Amino acid sequence: MRGLSSFDSSVRGLSRSTVGARIRAVLSRGGWANPDVFLVESDAGLVVVKDFAGRRCLVRRYLGPWLLDREQIAYRRLDRVASVPRLLGRLDSTAIVVEYRPGSFLSRSLAGRLPAGFVDQLEGAIEEMHRCGVVHLDLRHRSNVLAGEDGRPVVIDFASALVFDVSTRRGRIFVRMLAGFDRRAVQKWRIRLA
Repeated sequence: MRGLSSFDSSVRGLSRSTVGARIRAVLSRGGWANPDVFLVESDAGLVVVKDFAGRRCLVRRYLGPWLLDREQIAYRRLDRVASVPRLLGRLDSTAIVVEYRPGSFLSRSLAGRLPAGFVDQLEGAIEEMHRCGVVHLDLRHRSNVLAGEDGRPVVIDFASALVFDVSTRRGRIFVRMLAGFDRRAVQKWRIRLA
């Protein structure tokens, strides 16, 4: 999976040499083993770039590309799940480009301000992800679930996700075993947003 992959046609103009000049905001400064996350202007509009290029050599050369390979697999598996941004491509071995979905991080401050059924929609999106064989495992973290500008849930950051082949009995068993982590996170949001 490493190396360049095809880009969605909307971001073909992005490259390692142009991305720095097109950064519009830093969404997250990564720590020693986490990527920087940038909001970048592409020819077709804003996109998100998750980038390990600024990390030390071992992370940049080995850990970062391995983590991005795993995340890329999850995004590809979830390509048709409406609550998940689309993977637009791989900038290089150290960065992926993902569709930008503006919204607000979930927090108690949004209680009573979200549309009725928001958490039910989130629960439905998580069940759809599980049917695709993807278990997120980090939905309790407020920065991984957004209330989109359209009032619908947006699930992001699949760095911790596990992907299973649900066409096999073993894959279905693993999804059932681990799906409880995601379901408990949804219940946490149901309580906090009530």
